[in-house]
Amino acid sequence: MARDLSRLLRPRTIAVIGGGAWCAQVVGQCRAAGFEGAIWPVHPSAPEIAGAPAFCDLEALPGVPDAVFIGVNRHATINIVATLSALGAGGAVCFASGFREAALEDAGAVDLQEDLRSAAGDMPILGPNCYGFINYLDGAMLWPDQHGGTRVERGVAIVSQSSNIALNLTMQARALPLAYVVTAGNQAQTGLAAIGAALLDDPRVTALGLHIEGVGDLLAFEALADKARALGKPVIALKAGRSEQARVAAISHTASLAGGDAGASALLARLGISRVDDLPVFVETLKLLHALGWLASGRIATVSCSGGEASLAADTAIGTGVVFPPLTRTQMRALRAALGPMVALANPLDYHTYIWRDTQAMTDAFAAMMDPGLALTLLIVDFPRSDRCDPVDWDCAVAAAIAARERTGLPLAMVATLPELMPESVAQHLLAHGVVPLSGLTEAIRAVAAAQKGAGAPPAPLLLPPPEAPVSRFVSETLAKARLAAHGLRVPTSQTAATPEEAGDAADAIGGTVVLKGTGIAHKTEAGAVRLNLRGWSEVTHTARAMSADGYLVEEMVAGGVAELLIGVVKDPAHGFVMTVGAGGTLTELLCDTAAFLLPASDEMIDAALDSLRMAPVLAGYRGAPAANWGAIHRAIRAVEAYVIANADSVEEIEINPLICTPQDAVAADALIREGDPT
Repeated sequence: MARDLSRLLRPRTIAVIGGGAWCAQVVGQCRAAGFEGAIWPVHPSAPEIAGAPAFCDLEALPGVPDAVFIGVNRHATINIVATLSALGAGGAVCFASGFREAALEDAGAVDLQEDLRSAAGDMPILGPNCYGFINYLDGAMLWPDQHGGTRVERGVAIVSQSSNIALNLTMQARALPLAYVVTAGNQAQTGLAAIGAALLDDPRVTALGLHIEGVGDLLAFEALADKARALGKPVIALKAGRSEQARVAAISHTASLAGGDAGASALLARLGISRVDDLPVFVETLKLLHALGWLASGRIATVSCSGGEASLAADTAIGTGVVFPPLTRTQMRALRAALGPMVALANPLDYHTYIWRDTQAMTDAFAAMMDPGLALTLLIVDFPRSDRCDPVDWDCAVAAAIAARERTGLPLAMVATLPELMPESVAQHLLAHGVVPLSGLTEAIRAVAAAQKGAGAPPAPLLLPPPEAPVSRFVSETLAKARLAAHGLRVPTSQTAATPEEAGDAADAIGGTVVLKGTGIAHKTEAGAVRLNLRGWSEVTHTARAMSADGYLVEEMVAGGVAELLIGVVKDPAHGFVMTVGAGGTLTELLCDTAAFLLPASDEMIDAALDSLRMAPVLAGYRGAPAANWGAIHRAIRAVEAYVIANADSVEEIEINPLICTPQDAVAADALIREGDPT
């Protein structure tokens, strides 16, 4: 059920329940931030909290509060939440810990969290086990600790499952304007996506950043993405869980199902939510999106007064999708007029230092490099330490950047190669004048990569997975192929055999060159239970007698393959049904050349996955070799997808490896299905 979080997040009255330093901090910070509404401390015996007169209980309050910070123990929290819900309060922050995150230490913790959720009823709650939130737009600070932000008129919103990471983000000194910082904690009732959607409703919010440990409600994330798309507001995510250690930490810390990382990446890509890998890039990307919105492409130019910086910029962009297009004739003419004949013109550009301190000449050079075909132009400028040096000599670069931005109206950023060489005061001044300050060249390039507009609307709602089956089993290769063939997968002509002699008979019946496989053996290739290019009764029978197998499968030998692919599907309870396509055959694990997406998929998603593979040139016909049949590959993928959709309640895993791709066809030489055991 969607709940209205507007009263909680944008309150006119705030109640703070409890004593001690945490609650005093909430009261004091709201007053220091200039919150214009009423602040009502509640304590049974204290006459005042942080200088504000206290009320003895909730019934004594002069009105029903919009937002409540509950800073008492977990058992008392449940009772207070029930009372607030009955009164019609706008919502509450549940600071107490000892709920589901403590399940390993306290067997009753899970029940307590469910009791809390039930007590809240229709009233929104954040947490438990969270710091709450900071509204820097209105000065509402339901936050029991220090923070490093200031009031703003507009800015980005951040939602984090970790209160400590949220706290650290408030301390950034990179001029990122923060509108909201909200922590979700255990998400007993209100999840990360629902909070994010509520924040997007505020017209003063320019972009949304999510720190995700576990996704949770897939439908809520789809709704969040739909809202962001409709409002034209960018959303990015820092998703933990690439390592096994991170997944274990997520489960123990927030009781979230972290799920597989491939599933998380596929989900975010499908929803048009750009993923970043660390906090510095998270901050820089949000800053870029706040100032410019989504970038149309990864086409950039850099301008520096050092050849070393120009080379460093080009090298840093390798593998990121950020590119440096050649200079246009218009750029060449304007740059030559601005710089004269002694500068080699290129992108990245080293404009040398002889025009330094000449603000007009620097403006002309910067403006000449800016072009409508670029998503962004970056000026590389490193400022000196103000405690040991005089930074006044760098005023010309700042003035020229602002003037070039005003002259052209095109996107412009100033980036320091080292983060600490972009002073916060300079960054704030640049941002106020439309120039995006970026701290760190690596962070800047990766931010440009992340700030490119994500996917459009997905082709269909996600295929939601049922809970993982407690018991699963593998079906035989023969049965797996038959089931998939019924949905359109091309499989080899085959026969089963119980004895070597029957295998020879099957080979004669199929005719031509055949493959012999021993059945009842896992990892048949490694066990020597797959033999290729056999012909006739005698050769097949003799080979079968040398195998230790329960039985045999004899198949036509698929000839003329130009490539071998893997097609796999795994049910990921946290993200959906994840389809993987990649290099197949015996080198699958060695090559690790794969791409993943969630089902159902569009043709564009399938094409993008195949095109992203390192082996894509082989599929297209490498160095004059025949190309694979693209339509046949699509039909094979669609057949597997159709089987998953028809059997979503039972399928746990599917793998086709290899799918032998020929110029005419795509044939599944081996197939595996694992399904939930109905017994």
